[in-house]
Amino acid sequence: MTMSGGGGPRRPSGKPNKFRKPRRKVCKFCADKITIDYKQMTGRYRTMFVSERGKIVPRRTTGTCARHQHMVTETIKRARHMALIPFVAE
Repeated sequence: MTMSGGGGPRRPSGKPNKFRKPRRKVCKFCADKITIDYKQMTGRYRTMFVSERGKIVPRRTTGTCARHQHMVTETIKRARHMALIPFVAE
């Protein structure tokens, strides 16, 4: 048994697993059965789905499914058009 550093859990062969897949993220909207509305984008969802520079955060970062990411994008754009969310950061 050697004292090598890191690498994660060991495989049956005894070698460390360097290329372990990260756990798949779960869509918050599918799990909680939440409906998306443009009025909600001014609250806590704004910080989750809009970056500090005003950009829409991608699916791979938030973990939402394709269907809900499309709905989130539409509601953010709708809220921007109605001046509830700024288009860019100050």
